Amino acid sequence: MKKVPTLDIRRYGTDRAAFVAELGNAYREYGFCCISGHGIPRELIDGAYDSFQRFFALPNETKMKYHVAGSGGARGYTPYKVETAKDSKFADLKEFWHVGREIPRDSKFADVMPPNIWPAEITDFKQNGYGLFEALDQLGSRVLRALALHIDLPEHFFDDKIDQGNSILRPIHYPPITEENIPNVRAGAHEDINFITLLVGASAEGLEVLTREGEWLPITTEGDAIVVNIGDMLQRLTNHVYPSTSHRVVNPQNDNARTPRYSVPYFLHPNPDVVLDPLPQTITPDNPSRYNTSITSHEYLLERLREIKLI
Repeated sequence: MKKVPTLDIRRYGTDRAAFVAELGNAYREYGFCCISGHGIPRELIDGAYDSFQRFFALPNETKMKYHVAGSGGARGYTPYKVETAKDSKFADLKEFWHVGREIPRDSKFADVMPPNIWPAEITDFKQNGYGLFEALDQLGSRVLRALALHIDLPEHFFDDKIDQGNSILRPIHYPPITEENIPNVRAGAHEDINFITLLVGASAEGLEVLTREGEWLPITTEGDAIVVNIGDMLQRLTNHVYPSTSHRVVNPQNDNARTPRYSVPYFLHPNPDVVLDPLPQTITPDNPSRYNTSITSHEYLLERLREIKLI
């Protein structure tokens, strides 16, 4: 029986070689792994969910004050029926918010990473939202250290490539389904654009990943586990050694579909100027380079945002 494994990241400190091998193999096979033992306090996760739920419960006209038209939803609020999965006919039914990295406004990346917006109505939104952003950013960098070692890169290879990353924490609200027939899919099949994505807690209910054999495999998390998957940018940089696999969110075919759902993915991005050309360590006779053009992560992001109609 196939199953995306759950691995305890504390083993990185105690049982490193075996942990790195198991983690690397999980990602080569599925593009996904569940990470437990990460030390992110339950109170931080619950507090953030609580702030986000209170925001989404505000009246539409209040929320729309934080919608920045023409920005591709880079910061603040995005209302229902905007985002469309690539090659999909239907807009996903959801509303969401974007929290980005806080950078000095004289940073060389300031023009592509706008300042955050915070809703005045929810006083603890900033503290909880940015607290969770930083905790997931740090966990992501720990996962990337293990992924680096697995492909014979120095442990800290990624550190200076993500320290100014254009990363996004995206609290999402999926409203209850009211139609007579519950549609099977809540979020259409897609791959992620970024380096790695971290998905907290109950967010993972209904998540399915497409296996190499072409079957949809449900991902179930245990305990405090956070789901971490590979995105297209890391797939390109590692010449597909780490695959970015297609995944979707299906609706529960029971009364749970009639309740609102909340999900909080963290999209960890490289710094905007990182060049995503396949690393020499990942180019072998069996796996020749799959790319003959050079592209930075920011150019790549813009290309993909146009495809999903966000810009």
